[in-house]
Amino acid sequence: MPDSDQKIAEVLRTVRTIAVVGASANAARPSFGVMRFLLSKGYQVVPVNPGHAGGEILGQTVYAALADIPFAVDMVDVFRAPDNLPDVVTEVLKMEPRPKVLWGQLGVSHDGARATAEAAGMTVIMDHCPAIEYPRLIG
Repeated sequence: MPDSDQKIAEVLRTVRTIAVVGASANAARPSFGVMRFLLSKGYQVVPVNPGHAGGEILGQTVYAALADIPFAVDMVDVFRAPDNLPDVVTEVLKMEPRPKVLWGQLGVSHDGARATAEAAGMTVIMDHCPAIEYPRLIG
């Protein structure tokens, strides 16, 4: 079942801190552009990429894993292959406090991962991009 515009808009209006799993320091990569967009809209963005851990992407400290983030995040935005989503959900469900939202980027969808996250009480959006949905739904 597709995620509704109302659900997507509510998420974009209420989350403030977003962990980006699969963040890239390469300006040509979609995750870099999405991070830049989210930062421009006032979100706190936390890049997660073990290959860049300890460095910075767009001035934001990069963490190796979700478990390494020393503060709460509201949403986890995933730029990984769909096959990786079950493992990402396992990581997310171990976070304290647990993020409210799991977001899979365009092409990133996994029915089992969705079911697991929703069963744990999370809001799940998959196969969407916040940098596309924000201008379309928020303005």
